[in-house]
Amino acid sequence: MELKKLQTLVIDALEDVKAQDINVFDTVHLTSLFDRIVIASGTSNRQTKALAASVRDKVKAAGGEVLSMEGEDTGEWVLVDLGDIIVHIMQPTIRAYYRLEEIWGDKEVKFGAAKRTAKKTDDAAEAPKRAVSRHLAASQTTVDDAPAAKKPSTRKPAAKTGAEPAKKRAAKPPVGKTVKVAASKSAASAKKAPAKRAPRAKAAS
Repeated sequence: MELKKLQTLVIDALEDVKAQDINVFDTVHLTSLFDRIVIASGTSNRQTKALAASVRDKVKAAGGEVLSMEGEDTGEWVLVDLGDIIVHIMQPTIRAYYRLEEIWGDKEVKFGAAKRTAKKTDDAAEAPKRAVSRHLAASQTTVDDAPAAKKPSTRKPAAKTGAEPAKKRAAKPPVGKTVKVAASKSAASAKKAPAKRAPRAKAAS
């Protein structure tokens, strides 16, 4: 089995049973016996046994090989030998005492990135076999069949010329309209007052 896929299976199996402080270390440069060491903690004997059983079952279900398991009788430190990967499942006090990270841990593997890489590889291999989901197909059909939205015109209206129809010209308010202003009071009173007649010349007696 490919190393990255096996590593992903181990991490998933540990996370399924709520393992704590999972660490993965690259040991290729340190030994030829195995390529990875995985260290995880369980809070009780029961949990460490359950974690080891989860790793064993998940690897076997995927077609991998489990070479051996040790420490299941006590549950303080359970070792699962998968050939390329050795999994140490320990209770916190045992882990703090033996400090395996100081021996093997100079090259830690960020297993989150490794899991994503392995998943992408599996997805790419299965992509031709997968059928498009009904929801995705409906979405694509809707997008392809939908009429294109009419874009608002960005052109400026043409300048108006004198050749416009008579109706439109008549509807326009006249430019420079004359406004009538009320006459002043003095002018109004002058209009109303009768014109004074010149005094007649007295006849000579």
